[in-house]
Amino acid sequence: VTKPTEPMLNCALSAPTGDDVLGEDPTVLALEEYTADLFGKESGLFVPTGTMSNLIAILAHCHGRASEMIIGSQSHICLWEGGNAANLGGVSSKQIQENYDGTLDLDSMR
Repeated sequence: VTKPTEPMLNCALSAPTGDDVLGEDPTVLALEEYTADLFGKESGLFVPTGTMSNLIAILAHCHGRASEMIIGSQSHICLWEGGNAANLGGVSSKQIQENYDGTLDLDSMR
């Protein structure tokens, strides 16, 4: 669990805010612009949790219900978030044992 330091809390408390739903939060807009520039993309998207960002990534790559993702059997998504993809996106998972270095063996995917 991430526990913010005092400087982190002070930064958050003093940051200018607005309604992000209406595109009026200057801090979110600045962060999205910064990350878009950093990665050479047209725009960025702020999401408040890693779980949400993982689900967005899955749904961006798995087009339509009854899609399948191949993931490591000990991956974070498999152990803690797999139900989100299945429940919200209709994406099932094929779990493969990872190699020692975290990669997946290509022959295991056949």
